[in-house]
Amino acid sequence: MKEKTLKSAEKISRRQFIGMTASGFAAISVLPSYAISGLGHVAPSDKLYIAKVGCGGMGGADLGSLMKTPKKNAEIAFLCDVDDRQAKDAVTKYPKAKYYHDWRELYDKENKHFDAVCISTPDHNHAIQAFNAMRMGKHVYLQKPLAHDIAEARILTQAAAKYRVVTQMGDQGNSCNGMKTMREWFEADLIGEIEKVYCWTNRPVWPQGIPWPADKPAVPQGLNWDLWLGTAEYVDYIDNLVPFNWRGWWAFGTGALGDMGCHIIGPPFKLLELGYPSEISCSVSTVYSGIFEEAYYPDSGPVSCSIRYKFPLKNGKMLDLYWMDGGIMPERPDEVAPDVDLTHAMGDLDPNDIEGATVFVGKKGKVSCGWGGSDPRLWVNDGSHKPLFAKDVNIPEKYRRIPGEFDGHYWSWIDACIAGYDKAEVESPFEGYAGPLTEAVLMGNLILRSYNIRQTVKQNDPVYGEIDVSSFPGRNMTYKWDGANMRITNFEPANQFIKRKYRAGWEELKL
Repeated sequence: MKEKTLKSAEKISRRQFIGMTASGFAAISVLPSYAISGLGHVAPSDKLYIAKVGCGGMGGADLGSLMKTPKKNAEIAFLCDVDDRQAKDAVTKYPKAKYYHDWRELYDKENKHFDAVCISTPDHNHAIQAFNAMRMGKHVYLQKPLAHDIAEARILTQAAAKYRVVTQMGDQGNSCNGMKTMREWFEADLIGEIEKVYCWTNRPVWPQGIPWPADKPAVPQGLNWDLWLGTAEYVDYIDNLVPFNWRGWWAFGTGALGDMGCHIIGPPFKLLELGYPSEISCSVSTVYSGIFEEAYYPDSGPVSCSIRYKFPLKNGKMLDLYWMDGGIMPERPDEVAPDVDLTHAMGDLDPNDIEGATVFVGKKGKVSCGWGGSDPRLWVNDGSHKPLFAKDVNIPEKYRRIPGEFDGHYWSWIDACIAGYDKAEVESPFEGYAGPLTEAVLMGNLILRSYNIRQTVKQNDPVYGEIDVSSFPGRNMTYKWDGANMRITNFEPANQFIKRKYRAGWEELKL
């Protein structure tokens, strides 16, 4: 994904970034600014006291970036994780931070002793953890996607405004130079009017399109399975679900789109100022369990898919945005040499870490980038098969670059929290960007799940007479979306996937 000769933070691969941790910690020696300054204001001279919910994997990377802030204006006050195995490293690094298993207990007992929450947990618990922090007046950094359901994303967006807290989604590429560079290129009209966008990823890199396992192994020591399930309906523990493969199950994860959609669809969504899509359609891979016998695994995401979004533009025209995953790729453009890897050429530059690409197709040329807008390049069909990078394009810089890039995404959130709501900007606030983007990403999952809505109907067979057969009424159609009211208008059964019912004992989100 990255040019080895460059040493900026933007040149760190996403896989490397997730694995990074930071050394050092600071003791909590004074009351938090929240307790001193009161709801809605944090004195600029104070440190930000953070409660970290979810400490392993991406949570560990989040901790590392937060604590590398050059201003030394943040401290980890509390740690919370349902899995002691995942939290072990963080507990060792931050011994002065009190450790909890249940975020509800943490919020209840310690709410006067922290200012903000950083959340890195499985998708199905994102919204409830973030919402309850916001309604206490806590600032929130929340990993992508913001929510599991479209309705949850809408509520989080509204909550950020109602409770006047600083919010940031964990799509770190938004704070990197590439997004600013592409905005400058588009405003300079280097590729003309943009007609379509292609987005693709190597995800899923976990099992999908599979049946729920029949085995019922014991819950591993150190994992509180009931707390891990949280809002999800109860199911018995299965092997290889924690800490990563939950992504492929609709009860917990949001599939390939949820994992990489905010990173890869994010650049066109922001730079082209997109809003709610008006239409969506898809093609989905078919898995067979026997000869002419289609397997039916509605609990798991598909092996691969292709989705077309139609977005209304502010000029009255429509933009087609294509999402592809699981090995599906767009047609190779003429600008790219025939003997090179397409994702390597147009997206991730590191051949050992190829995760996706975004391509803007304009009337005069193309612009492509890796995930999060990294390494933008300009393509002109001159027969050379060589793109122009930022250093090759003579366009003046108009927009301020964020120090630290990947890490700066966290640092700017810390600074904004200390400044107070509406006093400083962040790149991925829930209002106006991350919330609507998450809704658009999750629209793709709505159609994928609707693809597997199955009905039994009667059919007259010439040999067997009247028989029962399976029908899939949600397939091979274009769905019409009323974004403002969160409704599919031409296939009512699809609307069941807009909002799920939480497990008994877990409070529904209400503003």
